[in-house]
Amino acid sequence: MIRSVAEFVKLRNSEDPADQTRAAIEDADEKVWLFVLEHHPDLRKWVAHNKTVPLSIIRLLIDDPDPVTRSWVARKRKLDRAMFVALSTDANERVRHALATNAKLPPDLLRLLAQDPIELVANEAQQRLDHRAATKVKPVDP
Repeated sequence: MIRSVAEFVKLRNSEDPADQTRAAIEDADEKVWLFVLEHHPDLRKWVAHNKTVPLSIIRLLIDDPDPVTRSWVARKRKLDRAMFVALSTDANERVRHALATNAKLPPDLLRLLAQDPIELVANEAQQRLDHRAATKVKPVDP
């Protein structure tokens, strides 16, 4: 467990891949995350990257001014419907593209992204739709 802001900063800024992995997978108290967001804005994307960051923190990061941070949020599998909806209309195409790669994105929003004016986003979403259709279990004819 990451016990302090200083520890997270040290882990994230380390050259050691093991430290960086710890920063990405270990839990921390919500107060630690809030302090990082407020006092280390350059590390917000790494907070979003953390596998255990709580939804309360993710909700704050959805509106982050940095599209890279929002792109990391868009990849999170534990997003709720409102978060998926908000990200599906993000002004930044990089965010929408990241969302289109999210395996948990509801089908209706994936179909919406398949109509995106940015070809890269639309193509990714369509590929996901095609993959989902191809991997669905087909009923067996009697």
